[in-house]
Amino acid sequence: MADFILEIGIEEMPARFVPRLGIDIKDIFGSLLDENMIDCESVEAFATPRRLTVYVKDMAQVQRKMEEEVSGPPARIAYDAEGKPTKALEGFVRSQGIALEDIYTVETDKGEYLAAKKVVGGGNTIDILPDLCVTAIKGLSFPKKMKWGNLDFAFGRPLRWLLCLFGSDVVEFEMAGLPSGRKTFGHRVMGAGPWDVADASDYFSIIKDKCSVIISPDERGEYVRKEGDRLASELGGSVVWKDSLLQEVSNLVELPMPIIGGFDESFLELPREVLLTSMESHQKCFGIQKDDGKLLPHFLCTLNLVPKDVELVRKGWEKVLKARLEDARFFWKNDLKADVETWLDKLDNVVFLGPLGSMGDKSRRMERLAAMIAAKVDSSLQTELARAGRLAKADLVSEMVYEFDSLQGIMGGIYAAKRGEEDVICKAIAEQYLPAGPDSPVPSSLGGAIVSMSDKADTLVGCFGLNKIPTGANDAYALRRAALGIVRIIMDYGMRVDVLKVMETAFDGYSKDIKWKLSKTEILDKLSEFFSSRLRAYFSGQGFETRVVDAAIGAGFRDLTALKARIEALAEFAAAEGFEQSVLTFKRAANIIRKQVGEEGLELSGGFEADRLVEPQEIKLAEKLDESAGRFEELWENDEFAKLFAILGELRPFVDEFFDNVMVNCEDQGLKMNRLNLLQALVDRLSRLADFGALQI
Repeated sequence: MADFILEIGIEEMPARFVPRLGIDIKDIFGSLLDENMIDCESVEAFATPRRLTVYVKDMAQVQRKMEEEVSGPPARIAYDAEGKPTKALEGFVRSQGIALEDIYTVETDKGEYLAAKKVVGGGNTIDILPDLCVTAIKGLSFPKKMKWGNLDFAFGRPLRWLLCLFGSDVVEFEMAGLPSGRKTFGHRVMGAGPWDVADASDYFSIIKDKCSVIISPDERGEYVRKEGDRLASELGGSVVWKDSLLQEVSNLVELPMPIIGGFDESFLELPREVLLTSMESHQKCFGIQKDDGKLLPHFLCTLNLVPKDVELVRKGWEKVLKARLEDARFFWKNDLKADVETWLDKLDNVVFLGPLGSMGDKSRRMERLAAMIAAKVDSSLQTELARAGRLAKADLVSEMVYEFDSLQGIMGGIYAAKRGEEDVICKAIAEQYLPAGPDSPVPSSLGGAIVSMSDKADTLVGCFGLNKIPTGANDAYALRRAALGIVRIIMDYGMRVDVLKVMETAFDGYSKDIKWKLSKTEILDKLSEFFSSRLRAYFSGQGFETRVVDAAIGAGFRDLTALKARIEALAEFAAAEGFEQSVLTFKRAANIIRKQVGEEGLELSGGFEADRLVEPQEIKLAEKLDESAGRFEELWENDEFAKLFAILGELRPFVDEFFDNVMVNCEDQGLKMNRLNLLQALVDRLSRLADFGALQI
């Protein structure tokens, strides 16, 4: 056993590439070791902007040996008429490195074939590792690759050195014109090197003590957080941590050195969101806040070295940030002077999406759609949310959002508040883009939820009308995210709105002059299919069985709040004893009706005449249906779906008795139709709860 180390030295890799590379190189190398039957205790990987490292602890010196059976040619072509081996047999023996006497015959589905057992593995690990290293390096993927020099080799950034040791031995290979060796290079300033590594087990101590590199991204991030908290506490504040930025900062440096900087208190007149965005997006800095959430005139930045003169470096950071904040203050003051009506007029010159008109057109559609949804959900908000819909996109022409596009919506809410708009309007504007993804929260206010739905519905309808429907991984307009956002909003707020009616109203809001690529019916049908697939993915992701989800959606999903409750109740019903037999019983009823209506063209209303029923079993089923009808409707109105499924449990014995004793397709056509309508009444009730035909048992 010996330790193994592979270090790939590179020019500075973009921070967004680094985390994925660490995961990929570990997975690739671990898989290669398994495929090549090389045992080890563990595989670890580390990534910095300048190096990727794979460390394998206690790697076996020799491959595992395994005996495996290999199949050869059919027995009928293995020997000639004289019983001598044919070329097919000789080729098999030669290719497998076995002797003729090791051959035997096996019986297969295709007849008799020759086979043999051979031992594989047992090779020296150090002889196998060069190909593994080359394969692992070539197996790494990047959002973008580059070439350098005259090499016909592409990588995320140019390779600069290769260290590869198995114990104390160099694993020799070449990549991009670089031979592997035992030299590593350290931090560009604090421990440049080169440094010789005598043994793989010495690597980490050299990297830390001589190279001055913290090789683990987790350790770098933890150090920045811990030191940042300490420095902020000395000012009586705390760091406004942002996990995504902390990860980015950790992957920009090899030797993090957090320091505190300051800026003039007059900049605190800017909104918190502006200050933080300016610090985070331009300077990769964190804000410092007091206990009450108000920002202090300080920031935390992270250096990539220990400077000789900290004050000089601090002043440099402060100077650059001051210039950024001056720009932000200039935008802020100019925007406050602007008239909102001027902004709304300018929206007519901002294109929304090709044939769909301008952002001004979109804001007018949102005005009407938000009012319609509010009328269904909370009519007291109708006027305010119509106003919010109209103003929602106004900040797109502001100077601040032009500079910081991530603040769209947020600045709109802030500017609306400065103009004296009602709080419900301001919050609705600020939250219009939520949720921004599966892990993003839904709007915290009902107004924000409704305006967000209006925005997303308008975009969905417009894109579908132009036939810009997501296919595979292609979703240029984030339509899946928009649909899922609407789903989450409706269910989180328990709204009782018809999601497909919302889509139809959104379509009706568009100009009659738009040249659609699909008809209105086609648009709404495709949107229905799209929402159906999104709902399947959403509920399956929540842990519900696929068959349960499909059955519930098959019964209709216009009311998403009711759908959620039905799925939960159906999942509970599916876990109960006797569920599978109930499904078979109800599927039988549904299949009979489907055949009679679909294949024979009968028209069934579900209205039956009780006095024309003959057999005791059909009379009892009819009585049970009548007796439970009132309860069913009452429970349906109150969304008590668990109790509704319990009623199905009550009906099942009567249905079983009916099928065991009653001939539905009898010769008396009047009696046959009456019995079919009795089953239709049952199926009508069942189909409101679930599509039992979708439940595979």
